[in-house]
Amino acid sequence: MKATWNDTVIAQSDDTVVVEGNHYFPAHAVGSEFLQPSDTHTHCPWKGDASYYHVVVNGETNKDAAWYYPSPKDAAAEIKDRIAFWRGVKIEHS
Repeated sequence: MKATWNDTVIAQSDDTVVVEGNHYFPAHAVGSEFLQPSDTHTHCPWKGDASYYHVVVNGETNKDAAWYYPSPKDAAAEIKDRIAFWRGVKIEHS
């Protein structure tokens, strides 16, 4: 699978975990140069507390377009150390 935004591949891996229709990429498969920490946090009753990144490509910022669970609850342990995308980031087979 690969994640692209602004005509740039920002993540690529054959090892994604799909939860609620979202592909969670291994953190090491995501280009850290495209991620900028965000102050946004949300809570999911069964996954836990999510933190966000802005996705930055070619000088353009897609706010809060990536998220991860630093300490997911046991029910979501499979997404630990993984990052998912939304807000226009395209996920497709590589």
